[in-house]
Amino acid sequence: MVDDRFRPLGAIFDMDGLLLDTERPAIPLWTTAGKMFGWDVDLETVISTLGLSGAGTREIFMERFGPDFPYDKIKEEFRRLYYEKFEKAIELKAGLITLLDRLSSLKIPLAVATSDYHDSALRNLATAGIQDRVDIIVGGDEISRGKPAPDIFLLAAERLCKRPSECAGFEDSPAGLQALHAAGIRSVFIKDVVMPNEGILSTVWRQCKDLAEAVELFS
Repeated sequence: MVDDRFRPLGAIFDMDGLLLDTERPAIPLWTTAGKMFGWDVDLETVISTLGLSGAGTREIFMERFGPDFPYDKIKEEFRRLYYEKFEKAIELKAGLITLLDRLSSLKIPLAVATSDYHDSALRNLATAGIQDRVDIIVGGDEISRGKPAPDIFLLAAERLCKRPSECAGFEDSPAGLQALHAAGIRSVFIKDVVMPNEGILSTVWRQCKDLAEAVELFS
């Protein structure tokens, strides 16, 4: 049952695929990078890593392709292609500015909690022109356990000076939703690439078609 009476005092957001339209366009870059080294990196494997930490992504790739897979070299080429693609412009996800304006008007602090490194997240937010709209950034390099562990969201809530139970967390990946649930943070699911299974969806507080629809959560 949805608790319509809850009004968040803090908002915590994933970044790629949730705030910024960087996830879907980046997926094929893994395939391109793999071909540079003679490996066929299939999209299904890449999609299965969405939302995971670097360590979690490495584990899935090595399990799928075996011990001879040159993960570090392919990842380095992927990152080169990624920066080349998003160096000059990054599109915002639908409804983001509307939601940011609502949070600002209500003086609700906002944190970004991303599996990406802190400096990389800051660069992407700056390229997208919204770095000044974010109060806190927590990167995957600042925690020991990545999503689906709750660590990154617990740290984000702590830096917002809010209890986890006072926050709403926004995610588009199954791993992120699992992390929010483990952290005791009400989760809002907005689909980008992957639809979580029913077990994960059963833990979700609200589902919204886009960020503009999520404005009603902060009325």
